[in-house]
Amino acid sequence: MKKKISLLGLVLILVLSLVGCGSDKDEAGYNEEVLKQQAEFIISMLEGVPQEELAALTEQPDMVLDITFLNYGLRLGASEFRDMANAWTAGMEECGEIESYEWTESKVTSDGITLVANFEAKLRSGTLEFAFNQKTDMESMTFNANYGLSEILTKAALNTLLGMGTVFVVLIFIAFIISLFGFIPALEKKFSGKKEEPKKEAPAPVAAAPVAAAKAATDDTELIAVISAAIAAATGASTDGFVVRSIKRRKTNRWN
Repeated sequence: MKKKISLLGLVLILVLSLVGCGSDKDEAGYNEEVLKQQAEFIISMLEGVPQEELAALTEQPDMVLDITFLNYGLRLGASEFRDMANAWTAGMEECGEIESYEWTESKVTSDGITLVANFEAKLRSGTLEFAFNQKTDMESMTFNANYGLSEILTKAALNTLLGMGTVFVVLIFIAFIISLFGFIPALEKKFSGKKEEPKKEAPAPVAAAPVAAAKAATDDTELIAVISAAIAAATGASTDGFVVRSIKRRKTNRWN
């Protein structure tokens, strides 16, 4: 029984020791001093190299850069270095040359560790962040500048004006395009070669007087025929023996 109790105690001690080792590795598995030295080497290299030489350095083949960093004992890839150089150039234009910096904190995550340093530059202050993966390979450098409230408001106003100006310019252009739609039919006729047919003039309205005159002439013809028949019946002569050319009403009417 004593042997079983002692064996159980040894197993518990072994498990607790493994758990303790695992927790120590999670919390202090990174040598921050070594990582800071690598980050400081990158900062000193970027500070000491002029912009023209730094641009030429980033254009070197990947193999040359990998061998160079390997000789310096840096776990840094060629593509990651190019990204850092571009971030550094943009940061220098925005903040100016760094006058001093101080490491402030380290952030350990499941993906790796990030070292943070506050810096003071000629134009403004900010923070530098160096990210390392679980294998302590340097992955990125982030240049963060600190802006005052007036600068933030100025940038926001400029962005608003730029956005609204772009919208208005596009709307004016669309309105101009729509206004050109009225010229499309004329251009289509011009390029198709079709000529516009002349408009036919509407016939002039027939005067009402000739119609009335024709009606009056028809009425006179009937009246002449009737009178000719009456004369022929009264005289016993044929209608072929005389011609009635005109009929006039006399003031004294004997027929009454």
